[in-house]
Amino acid sequence: MSDKFEFIDAEYATSTTNTEEIPSVAKMCDWLEVSRSGFYEWQSRPISATARRREELKLLITKSFEDSDGTYGYRRVHADLTAWGVACGPELVRDLMRELDLQACQPRPWRHSLTENDGRAGPIPDLVNRDFTAEAPGRKMVGDIT
Repeated sequence: MSDKFEFIDAEYATSTTNTEEIPSVAKMCDWLEVSRSGFYEWQSRPISATARRREELKLLITKSFEDSDGTYGYRRVHADLTAWGVACGPELVRDLMRELDLQACQPRPWRHSLTENDGRAGPIPDLVNRDFTAEAPGRKMVGDIT
């Protein structure tokens, strides 16, 4: 039921910012087959303890994420919260990070590559005197010893 009420509330909030013709709350309640009195009672209801806790966790998750310069995923953010003494599960942290649209950006580690040319190396000498030239295509194979 509260999903329908949330939908009506969200539609009405977005429609008040637009200048388009908006359906009234009464029409939306009729369409979704819910009572208007139930909608207004739901709207005036105080925030639940779970919703309040989730909002507090969102603030702490955002702080941990920003302190890490956006590199921490939900596991490390959960470890931060645990170290701070906040009791919550990793899946809750994961869900809240999705709601906040926080995605970890993992920087790639710098690795030394041996294949980069620094300009000091010369051409590799042919110590076996290999000759790969052929008079016509298909005449000399690479493994041919003649």
